Amino acid sequence: MSTDITTQVAPAAVPAYIQAIAPYQAGKPISELAREFNLNPADIIKLASNENPLGMPASAKAAIEQTLASLGRYPDPNGFELKAALSARYGVPANWVTLGNGSNDLLELASLAFLAPGSASVYSEYAFTVYRLATQARGARHIMVAARDYGHDLDAMLAAIDDDTRMVFIANPNNPTGTFLPAATVAEFLSQVHQRHGDSVTVLLDEAYNEYLDPEFRFDSTEWVKQYSNLIVSRTFSKAYGLAGLRVGYALAQPRLTDLMNRVRQPFNVNSLAQAAAIAALADATFLQQTYEINRAGKQVLEQGFRKLGLEFVPSYGNFVLVRVGDAARVNLELLKRGVIVRPVTSDGLPEWLRISVGLPQENEGLLAALADVLSGT
Repeated sequence: MSTDITTQVAPAAVPAYIQAIAPYQAGKPISELAREFNLNPADIIKLASNENPLGMPASAKAAIEQTLASLGRYPDPNGFELKAALSARYGVPANWVTLGNGSNDLLELASLAFLAPGSASVYSEYAFTVYRLATQARGARHIMVAARDYGHDLDAMLAAIDDDTRMVFIANPNNPTGTFLPAATVAEFLSQVHQRHGDSVTVLLDEAYNEYLDPEFRFDSTEWVKQYSNLIVSRTFSKAYGLAGLRVGYALAQPRLTDLMNRVRQPFNVNSLAQAAAIAALADATFLQQTYEINRAGKQVLEQGFRKLGLEFVPSYGNFVLVRVGDAARVNLELLKRGVIVRPVTSDGLPEWLRISVGLPQENEGLLAALADVLSGT
């Protein structure tokens, strides 16, 4: 006679730090909202998950079609061709590249490799919630540093590093606030961490939204990877490259770090379709430029709309805007009833704010109209 597994394991056998984890809450799917409020899925506007409103590039679709015949085989566990493409793009050896099931996977791999009970990680208030979750899942201690103007205070984060600290997480641009740290500021921080702590503290620089930066703010963080043996730079194909549903990301670091991350990596963590699509998307400069331009224009529309509505917002360097609406739970619910999905950020410590992704022009206008109705009570 079978017994429910939950009756076999006493709660005391589960580490307290695991029991304390609040699961990550993803953006509501269109299909779920349609069922919940009996809406037409085609009319729903989803601006909750920072996805590329252009969808997948045609080049990636073509690459997927060519790969379909091989799906009876396991994917290349080492991602040779994708690593080769990334190696050529960034001018580093292929063994400096780690592939992940999205960049979220890379955050988990790094935490698996470098955090454990008795160690600690440093991260910023209002930073990506997975830094907190990954730290919690390893049983490590949290050192959350107060934000400065909704962004990272690197001076305070440097001062917070103690003898037990093994990791520092930095998001640039930051999610969910959209703030940005200029190159000189990050470079000084990396220099100071390495001078004071050497390889005992690993810095993970999360650049998931790097491709949305205006040209005057862009810099080559790969040069820092070559300079600092304690640095990991992670990026993703889920945002600007339009491959969110395929889950593929990558990290650049020196071999000492990539070797350790690969020891805890699942052997087939990036599937065949994702690898093929990522190679094609990486080479599709036209699509990437189109993505940047539509995001820049859409972000301006949203920010102008928020000004007209008298709403405070944080100027964003990503593909989303954090806006203060007061009773965010109520506003979010009313938007859902009108078929508009945005992202509440209460779990990030911002209960009066919503994070709104940049969409296509008609989606941005639809959001602003619905928001105006909600705020006016109509």
